[in-house]
Amino acid sequence: MSVPSYRLFDVVLTRRERLTPSLSRLTFSGEEVRQMATHAADQRIKIFFPDADGRPAALPKTSDWLTVWKGQDPATRAPMRTYTIRALRADSGEVDVDFVLHGEAGPASAWATRAATGDTVQIVAPVQGFEGEAGGYEWRPPEGLRRLLLAADETGLPAAAGILEDLAGWPSPPPTEAILEVPLAADRIPLPSWPGLVVRWLARDGRTDHPAPGALLVEAAEEALPAVPDRSEGEALEDIDVDTQILWERGATTADGFYAWIAAEAGAVKAIRHLLIRERGVPRAAVNLMGYWRLGQVLD
Repeated sequence: MSVPSYRLFDVVLTRRERLTPSLSRLTFSGEEVRQMATHAADQRIKIFFPDADGRPAALPKTSDWLTVWKGQDPATRAPMRTYTIRALRADSGEVDVDFVLHGEAGPASAWATRAATGDTVQIVAPVQGFEGEAGGYEWRPPEGLRRLLLAADETGLPAAAGILEDLAGWPSPPPTEAILEVPLAADRIPLPSWPGLVVRWLARDGRTDHPAPGALLVEAAEEALPAVPDRSEGEALEDIDVDTQILWERGATTADGFYAWIAAEAGAVKAIRHLLIRERGVPRAAVNLMGYWRLGQVLD
């Protein structure tokens, strides 16, 4: 019997830790987690939360789980949101997921704010033993990586932190500039360090101009982005309507030299996309661009 690339896992909340005022780490456990896998520092998973009446998700653990979910009434079915595996301890049957808490603005944040140990959710995640490319991640640094730009807001922070931890384990980590925007100055988290790593924390609180989410990130990225001297102009870019389209562009693993991983509010990512590719002439193959959420829409 072939092993699927992804499957549903029934898990229970067994531990929670408040990392910062805006970020909490929830640890989920279960015997099934011993069969879970992760393939990169930004491994994405889907979490199904209790419905509007508080009933836990109970999708069938069959290959047609997504079809079943899509066929349910959107008003009553279990809300599904995308998150990042922060840490997986399969041998212990534990997986950590970091949640941005923003009150009752969405079903995921509302649940994560109120959830108590013993509460259950369902997670769709990679499966151990699958032979092939499972996907669900974008951190695929090229062998020729000589300089990295990492830019993320609070929604991309768990993945960005995981990437920095990954790089810290390299024999010779590349020069890296990490630009991290968070709601509050107190939302800074401990990160690894090495010679050549520059971390810039940008906090929206305390600003008299009340910048919109992502504005500080774009401003800082403009200062950090390199010019490519052998290119007279950047590539043409098709416009993306981030209110109706998902901004998600994957770089190539064959990129040589400069490489960028950008995950934040879609409007900010769009602006950085233009700066990188059109204005600074960075090849599109050297850029990962991910609009994790959109201002004005539910943040989960």
